[in-house]
Amino acid sequence: MSLSQILALEAILEGAYRREEYPATSYQADLWSTGRPLEGLVILDATPVYRNTLAKYRALLTAGAELVVGIGDVMPCDEKIVAKLRELEIPVVRAEDPRLEVDLILDCAGMFADWTPRIGYVELTRSGVYKYEGKEKPVYLADSGRIKKIETCLGTGESYYRCMRQLGYEDWKGKRLVIFGSGKVGTGLVMYARRNGAVVTVVTSPSRMPEHLLPLVEKVIDYHDGQATADAVQAADAVVTATGIPGAATYACSPEVFINCRAVLANMGVEDEYGEGVPAERVLEGKRPLNFMLEEPTQIRYIDATMALHNAGALYLAVHPEAKGLIVPTEHTEHDLLHVTRRDGLIKEEMDMIP
Repeated sequence: MSLSQILALEAILEGAYRREEYPATSYQADLWSTGRPLEGLVILDATPVYRNTLAKYRALLTAGAELVVGIGDVMPCDEKIVAKLRELEIPVVRAEDPRLEVDLILDCAGMFADWTPRIGYVELTRSGVYKYEGKEKPVYLADSGRIKKIETCLGTGESYYRCMRQLGYEDWKGKRLVIFGSGKVGTGLVMYARRNGAVVTVVTSPSRMPEHLLPLVEKVIDYHDGQATADAVQAADAVVTATGIPGAATYACSPEVFINCRAVLANMGVEDEYGEGVPAERVLEGKRPLNFMLEEPTQIRYIDATMALHNAGALYLAVHPEAKGLIVPTEHTEHDLLHVTRRDGLIKEEMDMIP
């Protein structure tokens, strides 16, 4: 741990945000500053590198961890922040680099699943879980609990419309929006679409469509119904994918439908949800998650608790050497971080919107 590194990160954070925007990682840093429960552990953190990620790093460094930051082609990053980390002498590595000896890997989308940590992995996204099949080391799933809904329902949902506004698509009133997927991200997209006055169709498995969303949408289409899906896409002003499944959109209907429709196409998932049949140039940002075009892909107020939970997974594995297999966050861990987020943060009323 370097005090100068911590102070440098704090200066950047304090210059960009109010403390109430990142209460969970601040709470974590304060709590861990005395006991330093990660003292001496080498932690590779592959969370997408943006300015708000510095709040996460600060907590790990304060806990005594030796931080290594991982980047790769799977997830975009802010090169200015990467350069700042190197300036602060925080090592930055890629998955294809010679493998370092690390104790824990705090991964995202399984970028570093081929590396073998001494203790285990903490995975940030659901889409990365399959990459750990057959691993001997335990995998803590930060995507499995209630906290992740803050980021995905509120943060990712909000960021899609923030991106579209930046690209000039501001007026949603009466516009037809087709959303593929009805999970956490799809839920957020629907909620904000209703706020913005869009007319929404959701393509999903009807059995997975949350009942509370039904009053907010015009139509739910079974993804097995290719004709109904094609008709909806052809009539749409915008289409956005949020299933987490590679090629999901073109499983539902032909690639030609997406190529030839008038809709503005976007993807909010880590995977290429349009599939190889749809050219990258036909989709905004070349099919990459659209919100990564922003300086802050997810506002810190929505991702703070998720980053704290990701960190908490490292501590759990560090003190539970008997852990095996896939591990979900305990109710106690989530309760503490949710309580702090509600008590000290800015999003209490929005959190009440999450089912």
